[in-house]
This record gives sequence, C-alpha cells and structure tokens, in this order.
Amino acid sequence: MLCYWGAQVRDGFGLPDKDNVQHVNDDGIRCVCPKSKIQDMSAGKCFVGFIRNGKVSVLKLRGEPNGHDGKLKSPPLKDNFRSMACGESGAVLLTHDGNVFTNFESPLVYKPLKDLANRVIQITCGDQHSMALTQEGRVFVWGENSHGQLGLGEGRSGSQTPQHVQFLDGVPLAQISAGGDHSFVLSLSGVVFGWGKNSSGQLGLGDTTDRHVPTVVRSLNGKKTQFISCGGEHTATLSKGGVVFTFGSGIFGQLGHNSFEDEHLPRVVAELRDSKVSQVTCGRRHTLVLVASSKRIYSFGCGMQGQLGNGQMINQSVPSPVHLPAEFKEEYTIGKIIAGENHSFVLFYKVNGNESTNLEPNQSGRIVTLDEKIIDQWVSECKSNAWKTTEKKISKVFSSAACLNGCFLKTSGDEHYQTSAEFCGLDFDMVKKSFAKLAGNERVMSKVVEAVGSATLPASPASVEALRICLLLPELIRVCQRPHRAKLLEALASNISQLNSDALKVLETYWSKLPVRRLKSVVKLFREETSRSIGRIAVDDINLNAPKRLEQFAQVLQMIYKVCCNGHNKITKSNFIINEINDLLDTLQSITEDLNNQGWLHNWTGNLQALTELENFYDQTLKTLKPFPSIFNLEAKCRFIKNTLRPFRFEMVLRRTALLDDCFSFLENVTDQQLKGWLSVVYAENVTYRSDVNKRDLFFNLSKELCNLDSQFFIYNDNKTMIWFPTQPSLETDKYLLLGILCGLAINNNCVVQLPFPLALFKKLLNVKPTFQDLKEFEPGLGKRLEDVLNDDGLKEGDFEFSVTWDGKEVELDPLNPGKIVTNSNKTDFVDKYVDYILNKSVEEVFGKFKTGFLKGCDRSLMVMFEPEELRGVLVGNEDYDWDMLKQNTTYKGVFHAEHSTVISFWQVFEELTSNQKKIFLFFVTGYERLPILGMSQVRMIMSNLLNSTDDHLPEALTCHTLFQLPIYQSRATLKEKLIEALYHKRGFWTE
Repeated sequence: MLCYWGAQVRDGFGLPDKDNVQHVNDDGIRCVCPKSKIQDMSAGKCFVGFIRNGKVSVLKLRGEPNGHDGKLKSPPLKDNFRSMACGESGAVLLTHDGNVFTNFESPLVYKPLKDLANRVIQITCGDQHSMALTQEGRVFVWGENSHGQLGLGEGRSGSQTPQHVQFLDGVPLAQISAGGDHSFVLSLSGVVFGWGKNSSGQLGLGDTTDRHVPTVVRSLNGKKTQFISCGGEHTATLSKGGVVFTFGSGIFGQLGHNSFEDEHLPRVVAELRDSKVSQVTCGRRHTLVLVASSKRIYSFGCGMQGQLGNGQMINQSVPSPVHLPAEFKEEYTIGKIIAGENHSFVLFYKVNGNESTNLEPNQSGRIVTLDEKIIDQWVSECKSNAWKTTEKKISKVFSSAACLNGCFLKTSGDEHYQTSAEFCGLDFDMVKKSFAKLAGNERVMSKVVEAVGSATLPASPASVEALRICLLLPELIRVCQRPHRAKLLEALASNISQLNSDALKVLETYWSKLPVRRLKSVVKLFREETSRSIGRIAVDDINLNAPKRLEQFAQVLQMIYKVCCNGHNKITKSNFIINEINDLLDTLQSITEDLNNQGWLHNWTGNLQALTELENFYDQTLKTLKPFPSIFNLEAKCRFIKNTLRPFRFEMVLRRTALLDDCFSFLENVTDQQLKGWLSVVYAENVTYRSDVNKRDLFFNLSKELCNLDSQFFIYNDNKTMIWFPTQPSLETDKYLLLGILCGLAINNNCVVQLPFPLALFKKLLNVKPTFQDLKEFEPGLGKRLEDVLNDDGLKEGDFEFSVTWDGKEVELDPLNPGKIVTNSNKTDFVDKYVDYILNKSVEEVFGKFKTGFLKGCDRSLMVMFEPEELRGVLVGNEDYDWDMLKQNTTYKGVFHAEHSTVISFWQVFEELTSNQKKIFLFFVTGYERLPILGMSQVRMIMSNLLNSTDDHLPEALTCHTLFQLPIYQSRATLKEKLIEALYHKRGFWTE
C-alpha cells in the first residue's frame, strides 16, 4: 500500500482506478493499493516514478498549482529494475544485474550507461547530477558541476558520462546520497564525506564554503553514522541507536531544532533523541523520520502544501506526528518513507504472521566483502562447475582496495566505528583465521594472488580506512607459498611507497600498535625478500626494474625501523640488517678494481662496455639503497664513505709551527666544490713529501691542540673527560663554523678526530633530540642530583629554584615567573627544561655554526646513514682494543713468518707492554691512537724484517702501508729495549 500527502496531484498517480483511491482523513492523507506491489519509488521536482514487478512507470507532475499532471506511463524498457532515483528533471534506474539507465531527453527515454555495465549496486540523484556506487567500491558521478558537486576537483566542468571520483579510492563505502547541488558518501565504519554546494552549511563543515573534493565531516566521527539523506539545501544523518543529526538550511524549519536558523555543523534533533529513529529522509524543504518501534512517522519543515501530513499548511521547526490511521499500524508494517519536492510518501506492506518486507534501497546494495561463509563457499566450489563464477567473485574482492578494507572489521562492541589515526578497526583474529583457510587451497590462493596486484591506493587516501590494506596484505603474504610472496610484497611496497606523508604517519602509528610478534613478522617478510632480491642482482643479468623494487622494500623497512626506535624496543636493529649488501659492495669493488687494473685487456677482448655498464648498474643500485640506513650493517656504511669516488684532490699547505691557524685560514677561503674532493696535506717544511700519513698526523695533532685548555674552544665536564660548547664563547663564533668544516672533512677522508664530545652532539647533528641520559653522560654528578630530584616524592618547597647555573651564568628556566620554586608537580618540567637549556638553548648559536660547517665539510647523504652512536665512532674513533685480533690479522713478509723466533719474541714482548704502550705502538704503526669505528678488524699490520739492520737499529714503520719493520735482534731483551725506545721517539711534529 502507498500512502501520500502534500501538493495536489492526480488521484493515486494513476496506479489504480480513480475510484480505488482512499482519502483516509481530513489531513490530506490518501492511500492506494495497486494490484502490483510497489518495490521502490522516488519523487523529484518534475515527476514521480515507481517500480512494480521490475518495471518502471513515471508520471509528470504539474508545474503550476492550477496545472495538470501527466498520465502514468511506462518507458519501453525490457530490463528488470530494482531501484530508481529522481532528480529535478531526470532520473536514474538500476537493474538487478547492476546496469544503470538514465534519461537525457524526456522521462520516457532512457539509455544505458555502458561504462558502468553489470557493476553498480547503488544510485542517487541531486537536482542536476547523479551518482553510482559499484560492487568494487568505486564512486562514479555525472551531470552538472556548478558547485563542485561531482567531487572531481576544482576547475572541472560537468560531464554527461560517468567520471570516477578517484579521491575516494580505497575507502570501503556503505552508502551514497545526493541533494540539490551537494553530495555525500558514508563509509562502512561511519565516516561521512561531503562535497559540493555549502551556501547554508549543508556539508556540516562549520562554514559556508563550497568543496570540490570529498571532505570528511569530522564532527560526525565516532557517531556511528549508518545512513545519510540529502535535501535541497539541508542534510540529515542517522546513527546507530536511532539518533538524528541535521545541518544546513533551516529557513523552513526542516532541521527540527525549534528554530528557522541555518546550522553549519551537525546538531542532534533534540525532540527525537530518545525515540530510536529507524529511517530518515529529506525532501526539498522538509524532513520525515520513522520510529519503527512505535510505527510513527514524524515530519518537520515546509508544510505550505500539506507535505507534513498533520492537517496544517504551515512551516514547523519541531518534529510532529503524521496523522496516519491507527488501523494501518495493526495491519501493515512501514517499509520505506520518501520525501519529494512538495510531497511525502510511505510504502506499507502487509504483515503476514511474523514476516514483513522492509526495504532500504540505498543500503540493500553493499560492496563485496569477505566473511567465513564466503571463504568456505569458495573453497568448496574450487572443483565444481561454479568455479568460473567463484573466480570472478575472488577477483572482485581482492582486486579492490576498498573491498579488502571493508573486510574483517572489529564489529564486537561496534569498535570499528572508532576507526581513527590511532585505531585501524580490524579484527586480526578473524584475519588470521580467514587467510589460513584461503591458504589451505592452492587454486583459490593462486587466484587471490593474481587479483591482489590490482588493489592500488591513491597517494592521498581520503580516509585512514583506506590504509587497512597495508595491514591486511602482510597477513595474507605470511601464509602464502614462497613463489607468491614476492609478487604480493611488491604490490604492497608499491602501495606504501607512493603514499603521502600524512598517510605514512598514520600507517606508522598503526604499525606501532601491532603486537611485537606481528610487526616482527612484517619486518621478516620484507627483509627476506630484500635479501633475495639483492642476491639475484649480484648474479643475474642487468634488470633495470630491480633497483626500484629494492628501493620500495627498503623504504618500508626504514619506516618500520623508525617505528621500532620509538617504541618496539624488542625489535632491534639486527632484525633489519641485510648482510647481502656487503656482497654487492664486494662485487662492485671487484669490478672496479678489474677495470682499473686491466681495462686495456677488457677493451681488447670487447668486454669493456659490458663491464662498465655492470659497474654503473651496481653503483646506482647501492645509491638507491643509501637513504635507508637501517638495512646496512656498520661495515657497509663505512665502506660507502671509503669507496666514495672523489674525482680530484685539493691541497692544504700548512706550517707545522702554526697548524691550527694555517688550517683555519685555509678553510676560510675554501669552496664547496673543493670540499667534495680528496684532501691532501702538505707541510711547508717539506713540500716534496706527500702521503696520507700527513693527513692522519694533522687530525691527531689538531685534536690535541683543540682540547688544550688554552684553546678556549670548549668547556669541560667536572672530571675533564668530555668537552662541550661554551655558553659565552671567548672566540669568534665563525671559528666554530671552521671547526665544523674540519670535523666534516675528517669523516669524508676516513680520519679520526679525537674530540671527546658526548653523544648529545651527534644526536643534534642528526636532528635527534638529546635526553636526560645524554646530560647524565656528560655530567654524571649533575645527572645524579637531578635524578634525585625526580625520585624524591617528598620534595620540600623551596629546596630548589626553577633556574639553572651553568658555565658561570644563572638563568631562569621560566622567564615569565622569576623566582619560581621547584615542586613535586613541576619537577619533571624542571628537569626537562634544565636539559634543554644546557644541551640546546645555551649553545644554540655556537652549535648552529658548528653544524653548518660540519654539513659543509662532509657528504650529508653519507652522514645521515649513521645512528648517533655510529657517527660518534666514525668521527672520534673506537677504543675497543682487541690486541689478540691485531696479532691474528698480522701478515708477514721477507724472512718473517708466524713461527720465526724474532716474531715469537716480538709478540711475547708485546704482551708485556702496558696498555698505554700498546696504544702508542698502534699509533706508531697506523698513525692513529684510536681505532677506526669498525675496530681492530680493520687493522691489517704487515710485519717484515728490516733489511741491512743490526742490534743498534730501531724498529721502523711505514704508516701509510701499516708496515712494521723489525730488525732481527739477537736477544729478546734487546728487542724490548729498542721497541720501547722507538715508541717514544719523537715523530712527525717534533720540536727542535
């Protein structure tokens, strides 16, 4: 049965004979019972349409109050229709097969939209635009775009053919709705998006600015929205639990807020708060709601033509009951309420026992998602005649990011409605169980893998819901057979790599919330595949696509590493390191050396070009991986520095008697281009001697001079073991710029500068915020006192002032409250500000100069590969002296061998040396007191007999070759005496 009321219209719309139209009361409500049941209907400004037995019929409405309605007519269509939507002058039809028809010329002439054939599940119309939602979760729009109602972006004109709203890709949608010139969609987790005309605030965004792309109505987040209806210039939403929100134009009272004012933000209709509304629909200027439990319909808004159904021709701003006969409530159930231009409609259905029909056309079509029942069906049909149909179903779900993102929602307690940047809304137990079932059937799994590659995300997802696929795919990949993993990981990494920074930040948050075991498995998947890819690159022919794949894998690992550094401490750096990179470096080094040594031969044999191309390919591959240091072990990072090609040298000529002054004078005039070269140090006293030993000596002696108290460059901690920048430098601040350049140069040239900075310096260089522990490292005594403050719950008021005395200067830590006292409530803030002052604010200018110089002097792209602890080791060196390894790595030349009596005596004497004497020996042989960061494993001493020597000769060393030349002494005592004498002999920078 159809009940209707409102503006004058042909009795019964021509559905039955005129005599069969019942006038149920004096409030203008009439009803008809056509022979064929009305399955769906829609009312626009110019006509109303009905679907009965799958067939469409339309009636043109009178344009003027004194005009005449047309006759009910049926377009010549043979299809079986299930839904229709009317706009201002047009309509859209939807068949059971998912085909869409629209009229461009008249209400009776419809043409199919071939681009949307067999795909659509929902349709809706605004005044001059239409929308469709497909099975795979895509939204298509067409029509006018005067206010951006198509959602295609600013500057786009209207279109008569369906256009894909790409901005919504990946979002699992539940419903679409269109109003006058505005549009809305609703996600499965209740996120509401609006766009188009907003002159009255009908988008609910708090303003009246039109939007040209879908925009989240954030004030409805978490409200469990389940349905949206759009009017001419107002909008209504229905939340789970029956709460109605309205917003937009209120000039006719259509918002129901007991006022005729516009609302720019969603507002609860207070009169209906406790009514548990089950349906809401918006007409042009009025609104209807249904409370199914009481079988009551309420109306509000424009009633000048009786469309409110309460017998009054007035506008009403509060909900009032529609005067439906009581007997209707007993014999019928309400299936659907419809609000049109100036009419209202209710579809009633007979109650047959405990059964009734309750249609909700806009929600009857859902995008394809997964559940246990569907998976069981797929598995059971894999060997049946239904397999081809099953293949299509699998492809629809797994080739669509939107469909996948709508699967496995955490519905218990409606948790998925709380989806946010902090909570993904997925039920991982269900995910694990479901994917395990899929993995048990190879035929099904193969189809799944084939389809997933098409499930792509936009770079700027409209909602965080679109990111669920990045959490789902690792769970699927984990249960895959190994041949499938590479393809799926590549698809996943490709999706992640093109996300914008905001989306990546949310994804990182989601990863941080995962249990350690689950996140560790994601790391393992990417690490293993990256390892295999690098291994293949080292042995296969050149594949120009391989570096890009590697880059995407490495980017994901770097992102997860960042997450683990900030929280998942149980997942350590070792879980990310890929040692195969060292093999690739070995291969590159071997090819480079081969080309350098035998290039002429390869040119002669015709292999030169192929080898050169291979060298370039390996070099570019490694450069591609360089921005992702988490996958490199320390040896690989150091080799990057060592192997960096520097095509030219730049020479620094210095006087030994004015080392620091000459060095700084040179650096004041050096160009950025020169600093990219290889440093060569020459001393004015002997300009003909050129050796890398000069460079080592330079940095060694500069370190001593700079650390001397008279240099005034630094302040020292209490026990004089570490240095820091002064708060009030006595030197020009530009000196610190030059110092920074010097330290950067040392790194670029594989030299050690023995400046005992705390870890805080290296954190600041890498933009890592120093902590209380860093202050404690520099000043253990001060750190202990501050720690006592933090741990003292009985801190007495007045024990400490909120200030710091540092480097002879007292500073208020809260300048706005001088004389402030430290209390239990502010002691944490006090310590934080204390640390911040000493390590940051007090040295802001000086450190800024140093950092600028440092980044100028070293290769920035190499520096950022290191962790703060590693960077300190690179610059300052390593003090882990493994003397056994020195012996183990020593090789012998001349007459010497490991069992030679002189060699045996030497090592016996070496064992007897003091720790300091051993360090002096290291300096004697290598030119550095501290080890390189990789430790003693990098020291390869060569021991040879000193030719033409006697017991009177001292041992000698060629530090540039790490060559130790030892006379063959007649006794062990002589060997010890001469060795110690040689160690303490003045070398390099001696004074006369």
